[in-house]
Amino acid sequence: MKRVLSVRPKVTELVFQLYGRGLHPELFEIVSTRSIERGGYQAMVAITSAGHVVTWRKDGLTLSEVAASAAQPLPQKRRLLSSKLSGERSDRLECRGGASYQTCFQLEAVAPEVFWTFQQELCAEGIKHGMFHRFESGGRLALGAISWINIETRAKSLLVQAFHTFPDDLAIVKSQSLFEIP
Repeated sequence: MKRVLSVRPKVTELVFQLYGRGLHPELFEIVSTRSIERGGYQAMVAITSAGHVVTWRKDGLTLSEVAASAAQPLPQKRRLLSSKLSGERSDRLECRGGASYQTCFQLEAVAPEVFWTFQQELCAEGIKHGMFHRFESGGRLALGAISWINIETRAKSLLVQAFHTFPDDLAIVKSQSLFEIP
């Protein structure tokens, strides 16, 4: 049986990437998944030990968004975007057939009281809606990291909002991605 790590990588090691291909699930330590089929597209959304993976498919086009550790051995082939997670960034990509992908993500280091308040609010919301995973504590702090993903589906779009907390760094990673078809 594969053991899932309960401790996240350092937030400074994270990268946000987009691939024009599927990625093998074996590359990630997946803790939760959801499959979606709507309006002619399919998607798989997964919370991983370091962040998340979203694989979106429509008419032979595949896009895979990954928030993972830079140390994670991921392929170079058909990597369309890659950015170290620091500060705030937005990207947009037009794909064949009129499909488009847009994302904005940010890494925010906050004061301890802001972090713990946000973490508590995320727990309360996450238990009720979306995908939620609470990781075990890394040992130094009483509470472990949290990942929460909100998914909104429409016939021609998929919106994925993700929040990942990093207690050891008092940091929050926020991302919002939109996959659209014409």
